Amino acid sequence: MKNKDLLGRGQLINRLASQVGSRAEALEILTERGHVFPGTSILTKDGMKRNRMTAGERAIDRVVKVSGKPKEYYTYNKESNKVTLKYKK
Repeated sequence: MKNKDLLGRGQLINRLASQVGSRAEALEILTERGHVFPGTSILTKDGMKRNRMTAGERAIDRVVKVSGKPKEYYTYNKESNKVTLKYKK
């Protein structure tokens, strides 16, 4: 990640734009996910919820949805943008 300022809250669109290379592409992806209204940069209810999360909280949330384990079981490494399991249970 080039810009560490994009790890905080309120950076959903800007962080994804940085990752994919353009704001237009980021908005397209977020529209497909249901996080922005089509043809706009206005966040939906789900988008606002995600935007209130930090990059680490969003990453952990994605892993929790797949694994079903509690979020407390995970830790986020901002340098590698990876989530790892704290407890091997």
